[in-house]
Amino acid sequence: MNFSRTLLFPLLAGLPLFAEVTTVHVPMRDGVQLAADIYREAGAASGPVVLTRTPYDRRKQKATGERWAKAGYTFVAQDCRGKFGSEGEFAPYNNEGQDGYDTLEWIMQQPWCGGRVGMVGASYVGAVQWQAAVERPPGLVAIAPQATWSSFYRNLYLGGCVRLSLIAGWLSGNSPRPKDVVVNDFSRAWLQLPLNEVDRAMGWEMPWLDAFLTHPRPDGFWTRLDLSARLPELELPVLHVVGYYDYFSRESVDNFVRMQKQARDPETRREQRLILGPWDHGTIGKSTVGEVDFGAGAVLDTQALQVEWFNRQLKKESAAPFVPVRYFSMGDNEWHEAQTWPPEGFTETAFYLQSGGRANTDGGDGRLSREAPAGSQPADRFKADPADPVPSSPVTEQRPLKGAVWGPVDQAPTEKRGDVLVYTSEPLATPLEFAGTAEAVLHVSTDTPDADWAVKLVDVHPGGFAQNIARGILRGRYRSSLLKPELMEAGVVYEIRVDLGPVAARLEAGHRLRVDISGADFPLYDRNPNTAAGIFGSETVVATEAVHHAPEALSRIVLPVR
Repeated sequence: MNFSRTLLFPLLAGLPLFAEVTTVHVPMRDGVQLAADIYREAGAASGPVVLTRTPYDRRKQKATGERWAKAGYTFVAQDCRGKFGSEGEFAPYNNEGQDGYDTLEWIMQQPWCGGRVGMVGASYVGAVQWQAAVERPPGLVAIAPQATWSSFYRNLYLGGCVRLSLIAGWLSGNSPRPKDVVVNDFSRAWLQLPLNEVDRAMGWEMPWLDAFLTHPRPDGFWTRLDLSARLPELELPVLHVVGYYDYFSRESVDNFVRMQKQARDPETRREQRLILGPWDHGTIGKSTVGEVDFGAGAVLDTQALQVEWFNRQLKKESAAPFVPVRYFSMGDNEWHEAQTWPPEGFTETAFYLQSGGRANTDGGDGRLSREAPAGSQPADRFKADPADPVPSSPVTEQRPLKGAVWGPVDQAPTEKRGDVLVYTSEPLATPLEFAGTAEAVLHVSTDTPDADWAVKLVDVHPGGFAQNIARGILRGRYRSSLLKPELMEAGVVYEIRVDLGPVAARLEAGHRLRVDISGADFPLYDRNPNTAAGIFGSETVVATEAVHHAPEALSRIVLPVR
C-alpha cells in the first residue's frame, strides 16, 4: 500500500500540530487501488471514523476533513473507482456497493479505527452510502445521506418522463470527452429526436446516457440500482436531509418514511431523522433559492448537524429521544417539528379547477375554488406542440433554456403563453397552511396516442410574483402502470393523478393559490412527441389536450390543509 503524508497545519510559534492528512491507496477485491486521504488529529488515539466516497475529487474535502478531525473523528475521503487518483474505470453507480464494502472492511483493520464508522455526503455521495449499507459491511453504524435515492430509476424518471437536463448535463461532465470535440449548444441538442441520439447531438457519444434513456420503464435493467425493498432489513440509524425543490425530494422523503415505518428493528425505526427545507439540489443550507430569499432561518450548517448526529450514533454521547421530523414552512419561513411525514393535524382538501383557464388569452384565468362545479362546464383546451415546448423556467438573457432551474422563479411570463392553462383562487381572506404530499387529480383527454400533463402549484404574491412551490408531470400512456403503458384513445376522458411531491407552505391573507397546466416542462423533463413511438421515434405531432370539469369528472388539486 503506497502512502504519503502532508501536514494540514504547519507549526506556528511553538503551537502544537493539530492535524495531518495521509494519502493511501486502498485495495479492492479485484486488485484495483482507490485513492483516499485520511484526516486525523495529531496524536489522537483510535476512535470513530467518518467516510465519504466521491466521484468529485477527494482533494476538495480538505476543509471538511479538517473540521471532522477537530471534532474528534478520523475522516476518510476516497475517490470513487476510475476518478482522479483512483484506478479502474468509472461506471456510474455500478461498483459502489462492493467498493464501499471493501473500503469499510479495510478501515476496520486500521489501528486508528475504534470499530464504529459512519458515512456522509450528498447526491451521488449519498447514494453510495445506501449501496454500501445494503451489502452489510463490517463497522458501518450510521449514515447521513443527503438529497439522494434508493431507487435510481425513480430519480431519473417521474411519471414516465425522464429528467433530461439533469442526467444529460451530469453525464456530459462525467463521460470521457474525445480530444478536440466540438461541444454543441445544449439547448438545441436536447431537442434532438430520436432522443437516443441526444449524446451525439451534444457532441460525443456517452454510452451510459444512451443506456439510461433507452430504458424508460422500471424493468430488470434497473434491478441492481433499486435498493428500496432492502432498506427495512437494515439496522441503521439514518439522518435524511433534502429540500422541497430538490429533484431527489420524493425519494429522500420516501427513504425516511420507509425506514421509520417499515424497518424490522424497533430501535432503527426510532433512530431516523428527517430535515426538510426550502432548498433545491445546489442550495441545501442556504437562504436564497432561485429568485426567493427564505430568510436567515433557512440557513443550516449541515456539517454541524452531521457532527451532532454522529456524536450520538458513533460516540454514544446521548440517547435522549429526539423529534424525528423538522420541516420548513415556506411563506411564513418557520421551522416546525413532527413525529412523522406527512405531519399529523392536516386534512386532505380538494381545490377544484373551474372552467376558463385558457392561458390568459382572454385576459383572465380559470378559477380555483374549494367549491366543486355545480354542473358540467366547458372543457379547457390547449395545443401542445413538441417543436415549441413550454419552458421549465421563463427564458431570460441571464437564464437561457438550458439554464432552467428547479427552484422558485416568477412563473408569470410562462403563464402568458397560449399553451398553458391557468387556474387562480380569489385572494385569501385568511392564511392557508398545508404540509404533506400535494397531488393533482385531473380528468383529461387528447386527440393523440400519448401526451404529457405538467402541473405546477403556484403561490401568487400580492405584488404579482408567481412563485412555483411544487411541480409534477405524467406521461399519459403511463397513467395506469409504468411497466405496462397503454395508449390513449382520442376523445376518451381519463382520470390521471400527478404527484406534486412533498411541500409545506403558509400562504398569508391576500395571496392567491394558482395551478398551471401544460403539455411540457422542458428541459427539466424530455418532450413528449405525442406519437407514442418511444425513444427511437423521430416524428412529432401537435396534441390538442383538454382538462374537463363536470360532476362525474372533477379536476382538482388535493392539498393536506390544517
